[in-house]
Amino acid sequence: MTRHFLTLLDLSPEELRKLIARAGELKATQHSGELHESLKGRILAMVFEKSSTRTRVSFEAGMAQLGGHAIFLSPRDTQLGRGEPIEDTARVLSRMSDVIIIRTYEHEKIERFVEYAQVPVINALTDMYHPCQLLADIQTYFEQRGDIQGKTVAWIGDGNNMCHSYINAARRFDFELRIAAPDGYHPDARVLADAGDYAMLVNNPTEAARGADLVVTDVWASMGQEDEQAKRVSAFADYQVTTDIMAAADPAALFMHCLPAHRGEEVVADVIDGPQSVVWDEAENRLHAQKALLEFLLL
Repeated sequence: MTRHFLTLLDLSPEELRKLIARAGELKATQHSGELHESLKGRILAMVFEKSSTRTRVSFEAGMAQLGGHAIFLSPRDTQLGRGEPIEDTARVLSRMSDVIIIRTYEHEKIERFVEYAQVPVINALTDMYHPCQLLADIQTYFEQRGDIQGKTVAWIGDGNNMCHSYINAARRFDFELRIAAPDGYHPDARVLADAGDYAMLVNNPTEAARGADLVVTDVWASMGQEDEQAKRVSAFADYQVTTDIMAAADPAALFMHCLPAHRGEEVVADVIDGPQSVVWDEAENRLHAQKALLEFLLL
């Protein structure tokens, strides 16, 4: 049966933990200079309707390191950008590639693509979820502090696709998620409700961070929301991750951000460039976690 990865909930807790462990092994292999071409001859089709740095480079480099090949497709390069139905594109790419990643806007679009695809499809970001980033985040926490089970994570900022994926991660990896988001920017009510006691809304960033083992944030205005920038700056003014917020967390707490970051907005420079920040390890781990995911889906 063909498996897909649209959200973290597509994999069981056991599968996700094995995947994280495998990501660590692949990282060690790559750092040692050892050649590992488990996907030699395999083709990855990459459909991007949203711009990207980390997602594109990590998947392309990952396929190269595993001996395969990646083909980048933007709307300018494909008939999809000229109105070809998603269903037709899914059918064609399935016959020419072994796995497909899609970075787009509406989550429903990737769900419709999956209905007609005959090979694994990976969500490389939609407006609702960003599960590949969570694989890297969890791998980074495991590397730095060990198992995240039973820990407390503070999400501070927009209840966006990253927040939704952290909610799902809390369910799958068994940690508590506290979410501090301003009124009007809370996460999707259904996603939150489905998480039960794993995730909760709290009143303010300090309350979310108090005693937390991990503090996470994201930009205030994501791609496609640029026209809301001024409104969002005002709404999120009290939701900046500062040194005082980090001081409320556990002394051993880590700080993460999926990047790109806007220093002076969602996080101050002293935090993201400080000793508790692991954003560069987090960014690198996109490469290794996604290699593990590709192996999981193809081998």
